[in-house]
Amino acid sequence: MNPADENRTAQVLAREIHERCLSYGRPLRLMEVCGTHTMAIAESGIKSLLPDNLQLVSGPGCPVCVTEKVFIDQALETGRRYDACLVTFGDLVRVPGSSGSLAGFRSEGGSVRVVYSPLDAIEIAAKGAPRPVVFLGVGFETTVPTVAATVKVAKTRGVTNLFVLPAFKTIHRPLEVLAAKVDLHGFLLPGHVSAILGSDCYRYLVTDYGKPGVVAGFEPLDILVALRDLVTLAASGSPDIVNDYRRVVRPAGNPTAQATIYEVFEEADASWRGLGLIPGSGLKFRPEYASFDATTRLQVEVPPAKDDPRCLCAAILTGSRTPDKCGLFGRECTPEEPVGPCMVSSEGTCAAYYKYGLAAGR
Repeated sequence: MNPADENRTAQVLAREIHERCLSYGRPLRLMEVCGTHTMAIAESGIKSLLPDNLQLVSGPGCPVCVTEKVFIDQALETGRRYDACLVTFGDLVRVPGSSGSLAGFRSEGGSVRVVYSPLDAIEIAAKGAPRPVVFLGVGFETTVPTVAATVKVAKTRGVTNLFVLPAFKTIHRPLEVLAAKVDLHGFLLPGHVSAILGSDCYRYLVTDYGKPGVVAGFEPLDILVALRDLVTLAASGSPDIVNDYRRVVRPAGNPTAQATIYEVFEEADASWRGLGLIPGSGLKFRPEYASFDATTRLQVEVPPAKDDPRCLCAAILTGSRTPDKCGLFGRECTPEEPVGPCMVSSEGTCAAYYKYGLAAGR
């Protein structure tokens, strides 16, 4: 589709959204769960096309943002105590812990390697043996299959100095918390996670909470189509789960990837920034793969970590605040000098607001 046709299609979709919201006549509050959606919405200026009675808020879909400060502290202490090489994705490098960041650790002489794939950690471990190599396991169901596959390959190859520090999160339990406790009329459901989990798995949002959900792609027209359908469902009083990303997401998802996850990991409780401890919302190693678990093989003790009380990341992750309502935003907290993780990650809401100059509610 050429740019002129895209523009016309976007105008038609925006008009349909306006018409449905006008017909509804009351405020609608929808949440995009995925951090990639947050950034795509900001970059494309979609909020400027929405009617005044439609509010789109960001949820806890940025894995770096929902990871608590104590995880960074654990990683740094592991690196220092065991002279370990810390392997991570780039988004985590500048996230502040209680005593600095991975970037600071590296500047002090610590070993930090940034990779694009967890599989790279196997070669780093093989070349660096016997030095411990610790992959920092942050991510949702999109990331976990590759980490699980990495562990399986490492086990087959007999790599004994590779470990994973797990802080994995799963999406369904927090969605249930949000559906039950937060004033929302529906969810724009994550495309990447749904490629693994499928679209049928969200049915509980309808049956248990009466909330509609639409799985969306990431192009501007994908998002507008999904918003139109979500507004229609929310305004109709007949909630449903709709898959508008059918070119990628199947009803049952990717069974092979799901099986890989649960061959290596099993359900565990997890603590979320902004949501607290949510039973069954994380993953831990199964006993047969426990030799790769950094929390037991490379044990450290770190004190409880407290966020800067002025930082509103926790509230932003549940949609109860917007970044421009934080007194630190754009002043003491910038992408160059972040106070909280929402400003660091490429999927963070604060980073999106800062980069694209978004104002409250738009």
